[in-house]
Amino acid sequence: MMIISGVRRINIGNLHRISRCWLSSRMAEVTFNPNPEIKYKKIFINNDWHDAVSGKVFPTINPSTGEVICEIAEGDAADVDLAVKAAKDAFKKGSPWRTMNASKRGLLMNKLADLIDRDRKYLAYLGPYALEHYTEVKTVTVALDSKAAK
Repeated sequence: MMIISGVRRINIGNLHRISRCWLSSRMAEVTFNPNPEIKYKKIFINNDWHDAVSGKVFPTINPSTGEVICEIAEGDAADVDLAVKAAKDAFKKGSPWRTMNASKRGLLMNKLADLIDRDRKYLAYLGPYALEHYTEVKTVTVALDSKAAK
């Protein structure tokens, strides 16, 4: 069985081999960053970064040292309400997203995938802080492995 992803074709029967080879080649580029630069600390709603409505923040702890890396906006019900309203507005009749044709929406979704792929190392380095139950190598490996399925 073949799956077409963009312009790439992958034979599903060989995916486990591709994944294993790709992953082993990527392990050489995995190095844990104990002090990653935290670029975004606010809540992303309606294509913009916002402080929490309440002004609350919570500390993000480095699990290996116990040190506070940064404080991040702590969303609550008011922030959820804003996000839900923005999502509903995006689908109202006449909104830019709703009037955009499927091809253009697909291009935007592909651009998002490309940006995630471009920044996969940065996102993987943040993994240990976001998912403290993983070890850093496993988290980086899992994050980098997502490209293997392309």
